[in-house]
Amino acid sequence: MATITQTELSELRLLSRGKVRDIYDHAGNLLIVTTDRISAFDVVLPTPIPDKGRVLTQLSAFWFGITESVVENHLITTDVGDMGLPADVDLDELEGRSMLVKKAQPLPVECVARGYIIGSGWVDYQATGEVCGIKLPSGLRQADRLEETIFTPATKAQTGHDENIDFDRAAGILGRDVSERVRDLTLELYAIGHDHARSRGIILADTKYEFGIVDGRIVLIDEVMTPDSSRFWDIETYQVGTSPPSYDKQFVRDYLIDLGWNKEPPPPDLPDYVVSNTSRKYLDALERLTSSE
Repeated sequence: MATITQTELSELRLLSRGKVRDIYDHAGNLLIVTTDRISAFDVVLPTPIPDKGRVLTQLSAFWFGITESVVENHLITTDVGDMGLPADVDLDELEGRSMLVKKAQPLPVECVARGYIIGSGWVDYQATGEVCGIKLPSGLRQADRLEETIFTPATKAQTGHDENIDFDRAAGILGRDVSERVRDLTLELYAIGHDHARSRGIILADTKYEFGIVDGRIVLIDEVMTPDSSRFWDIETYQVGTSPPSYDKQFVRDYLIDLGWNKEPPPPDLPDYVVSNTSRKYLDALERLTSSE
C-alpha cells in the first residue's frame, strides 16, 4: 500500500487536520483517517513513516474490542466497505487506516496512567519527589515499576506541550464525579493493557486515554494504547536505571536530538535508515500485541 501523508476527500467536509489524523464529517458521524505523518517535539516532520497509520488504526481497533466490556467506545466500523462512503472515494487509499466513529464531545483532560517512573514523571520526581501531586517513595530509579499505578491527568494544549496537573485541578475542570469515573476507568484499562502486553513480552510503561460524552455517557475515544499514545518496552531489553528503548517514535526523537535540531520549524528530513527502523518498530508492536499466539 502507498504511504499516505494527506487525504483530500472532496466529497466530504474536512473538520480538522491534526498532526496525524484527517477528520471528516460523514452522515452524522466522523470519518477518522490516520495518515503516515509523524510529529516530534510538536512539529510535523516532512518524512512519513510507511504503515504507521495502519498500525495505529488496527491497534486501536484491537484494544477497543478487548476493553468494550469495561467501557463503551465510539468505534462503529473499520471496514471501509461498510461506511457508506460516496462512490468517488478511493477505498483503497482508506483501507486499513480509517475508522467510522460516533461523534463525541471530548473531555478537555487527557487521562494518563503511569505504571513506571519515566519521561516527564521521572523529571518531576527528581525535582519534587512527586508526580502530579502524588508523593512517591524516595529512592526510586529511572524506569522503576511503581508499587501502584498512578493516574496523572494533563490539560490538552492547542499549541505547545500538554501540562501535567493534579487530580483536584482535573476535578475543577471536569467535575469530581466525572474525574473519579475517568480515573477509575484509566487505571482499569491500563491494568488490562499491561497484563496483555506483558503476556506478549512487552511492558506498557505508561499510556494516555481520551474520553468523550455521547448521549450523556462517558465513552472511550480517539486512539488506544498505540505506540503514539503509549510507551512500550521490550521485556528482554528492559533495565532499571536507564531509559529503555521503546516501540515508538523515540528513535526519531533521538536522531533529531543528535542532529542538533532546535525543535522549531522547518524540521529536517529523516534519512532512510531512521524511517525504516521506525516503521519496523511500529509493525513489530502491532504483530506482537495482536497475534493469536
